[in-house]
Amino acid sequence: MDNHPLAAEPPVFKLSPNQRAWRRFCHNRLAVGGSLVLGGIILLAILLPWFSQYHPNASSDLQFSPPSSEHSFGTDVHGRDLLVRVCHGTCISLVVGAVGAVVSLVIGVIWGAVAGYLGGRWDNLMMRIVDILYSLPSIIFVIVLITTLEQLFRNWLARALSPQYGAYTRMVFLFAGLGAVSWLTMARIVRGQVLSLRTRGFVEASRALGASHARIIFRHILPNVYGLIIVYVALTVPAIVLSESFLSYLGLGIQPPQASLGSLIADGAGQINPIRIYWWLILLPGGVLITLLLSLNFIGDGLRDALDPRAETE
Repeated sequence: MDNHPLAAEPPVFKLSPNQRAWRRFCHNRLAVGGSLVLGGIILLAILLPWFSQYHPNASSDLQFSPPSSEHSFGTDVHGRDLLVRVCHGTCISLVVGAVGAVVSLVIGVIWGAVAGYLGGRWDNLMMRIVDILYSLPSIIFVIVLITTLEQLFRNWLARALSPQYGAYTRMVFLFAGLGAVSWLTMARIVRGQVLSLRTRGFVEASRALGASHARIIFRHILPNVYGLIIVYVALTVPAIVLSESFLSYLGLGIQPPQASLGSLIADGAGQINPIRIYWWLILLPGGVLITLLLSLNFIGDGLRDALDPRAETE
C-alpha cells in the first residue's frame, strides 16, 4: 500500500479567493508603499499632538517663524506651531473623508441594490432620481446644500452640542453635503451588478425556499459584489478629502480655529504679498495633502487590481 501512486502525492492546499487577492495586493509595490505611508501619516497625525508641547490653537509672539529646530514646520500669522496644526488638520480631513465614504457606502449600496433587485418601474423611478442629481454641478450643489442647512439648523445644532464641540458644527453640514452627492456612482455600480445577479440560479433557489427579499439582497447578492464595493469606497475617500479641501479653501469648510488641510493652504495663500512669500505656509500643508491623496489612490488602485475577477483566470 505504501507504493500506491496516490500515497506519494503531497497534500494540495488551495488558497481562497480572499487569500489570493491579498497575495496580489502584497505584490503591488505601489499599493504596499501607499499603505505604509498612509499608516505613518495617520500615526503621526494622532500621536504627535499628544506628545507635543504646543496646542493646535495656542498663539504666541513668533509670527511667521520659518522652519527651525523649535518649530519643524514653522509658525503661522498667529504664532501657532504649523506642524501640530497640520497633524490636527490631517485628522479632520481624514475623518471627513472616512465619514463621507461610509455615507456613500450605506446610501449607495442600499439604493442601487433595491433598484436593481426590484427592476421595472421602481428601478426606472429610482435611477431617474439619480440621473437628476447627477445632472447638477456637484460642487455648486454641495455649496448650496451646506449654506441652506447651516441657515436652518446651525442654532439648533449649536445648542444641542456642548460648547467645546460647537466649532465642529460645520463638519456635520460637510458630512451631509458631501454625502448627498458621493453615493450616486456607488448606486449605479451596485445596481448594474444586482441586475446581472438577480436571475442567477442561487437567487431563484433562495426565492423558491421562501427567503425574504431583504435576505436575498443582503445575504446572497451583495456578498458577490463586495469586491467592487470595497474598491469604490477606497477610491471615494481621496475624492471626498479633495472636495473638503477645496470647500475649506473657499471658506465653506472647516471654520477657525479648527483647521483642515484645505483651510491651512487657504490661510497660507492669504499671506502672500509682493514683499515676501511665506512658502512654508503653503508648501508644507500642500505636500502633506498631495502625499495623502497619492497614498490613498495607490491603495485604491491596488485593491482594484487585487479584487479584479479577471485576475483569477490569469
